[in-house]
Amino acid sequence: MQWQAETYPAIKREAKQTGATIYFGDESGLRSDDHTGTTWAPCGQTPVVNVTGSRFSLNMLSAVGVRGEFSFMVHEGSVNSEVFLSFLKRLMQDATTPVILIVDGHSIHKTKIVKDYVNELAGKLKIYYLPPYSPQLNSDEQVWAHVKRED
Repeated sequence: MQWQAETYPAIKREAKQTGATIYFGDESGLRSDDHTGTTWAPCGQTPVVNVTGSRFSLNMLSAVGVRGEFSFMVHEGSVNSEVFLSFLKRLMQDATTPVILIVDGHSIHKTKIVKDYVNELAGKLKIYYLPPYSPQLNSDEQVWAHVKRED
């Protein structure tokens, strides 16, 4: 795959030359009525999972660095380009080195306000995009796997 053989090694070289920190970023949501794991019931009967009538959801954004750095934000409501921009600003707030952020191709990552912000930072932030349909290449997916599936 070109990403693993050429693109990512080039990004790593760039990070080494510029002293940048590489992060992988992603977004995910949680609902209070989500049930993960397994259930059981007698053969032929559908299992019933009891939940309360009140539900809420949260969306989360995070970025995990290749050396274990971690930044996250919790947001009530939909994640759009303005929310992503807010996350980027938080990520950059305490950055002491340039930041390379690798994200998927979601449209909120490519909007004009995001591109304008990146341009304002004059090289302190660069965003690269993973190939389509490749969550296995994004180490931030492990964060969501842990949050959603671990006991």
